[in-house]
Amino acid sequence: MIYLDNAATGGRKPSGVISAVRSCIMLNANPGRSGHKLSLAKAKQVLACRYALNDFFDGFGFERTVFTKNCTEALNIALFSSLKSGDHAVVTSMEHNSVLRPLEHLVKRGVSYDICPLEQGNVTVSGILKRINEKTKAVVVTSASNVTGAIPPIEQIGNALPKGVVFIVDGAQGGGHVDISMQKSKIDYLALAGHKGLFALQGSGALLFSDRVSPSPILYGGTGTTSNELSMPDFYPDCLEAGTLAYPSVLSLLEGLRFLTVRKEEISQKTEKLTSLLIDGLQKIDGYTVYSKPNPCGIVAFSHRKIPSEDVAFLLSEEYSIAVRAGLHCAPKMHEALGTLESGLVRASFSYFNSPDEVKFLLRALEKIAKRI
Repeated sequence: MIYLDNAATGGRKPSGVISAVRSCIMLNANPGRSGHKLSLAKAKQVLACRYALNDFFDGFGFERTVFTKNCTEALNIALFSSLKSGDHAVVTSMEHNSVLRPLEHLVKRGVSYDICPLEQGNVTVSGILKRINEKTKAVVVTSASNVTGAIPPIEQIGNALPKGVVFIVDGAQGGGHVDISMQKSKIDYLALAGHKGLFALQGSGALLFSDRVSPSPILYGGTGTTSNELSMPDFYPDCLEAGTLAYPSVLSLLEGLRFLTVRKEEISQKTEKLTSLLIDGLQKIDGYTVYSKPNPCGIVAFSHRKIPSEDVAFLLSEEYSIAVRAGLHCAPKMHEALGTLESGLVRASFSYFNSPDEVKFLLRALEKIAKRI
């Protein structure tokens, strides 16, 4: 199968990630839970991954880098730690349900929020600032739209916010694809998904946070430290990491970061060229509308004026063995903004491991599908 659904999860992994995970599955130990040499060796790798994430995203210290099972968990920690009854938040039309659904739950606890609309397909600093009031405690902005690949001006937004407002960035789609510096952008919480642009396994996520905030745990249990006490440790990262870490996923994240660090510019340039190739080709086929511009996230969203998006995706899968994603992509407000809430869109998403020949094959398939009408 030609796999073009990398915005949902990376389909292919670097050989270093595969071999590292295979080795730890063959003989593993629980990092931080025992004193024998194997456990200590695993704990060193976990620490190395904290350092690597902190360095890559210009964070605020390895101890303020915690592992989660996915980006959604990281966002939940950030949101529930930042907002209480009476508080107000500002989000954007681009946000994923991993932001919108926790906020809707917080509404039941007395929190309110406003949605910043798009201007010419993207978020603007002025649009965010207009919606901040005296009760605003948090602003949440995605690092890249998972629908179109549009990239908000994160650094400009972060530097324009009032000092009392916490800045939360959803790095699920942009992490690894776009440059993110927590310190330059004054990001207080950066939530990450390891299994997309960071080349790691599913089940890998992280939350990096600044020294301005003190997140609280949403999960309680064993940590391997202060075991004589029945309350959670009062220090990071331990107080946010209850239970056994998914060590194979953490190790895959470390190896994925190493792969990405060496090839970052090459990866970015290649994925953007693939999006350009598909966009240019689609514009030459009658009936298709493109909603994306060339972008380093590898995302191209499109629709056909007569064929439902889910039918296009079904035909690509069943008749041409091409994997794409159709529908609303868990981002209903973005589709509302684009006017595609009823029809949804087809999304093809590329990674470093895709090729121009695969794009050309997709274009031929889409042309044949269009000719049926």
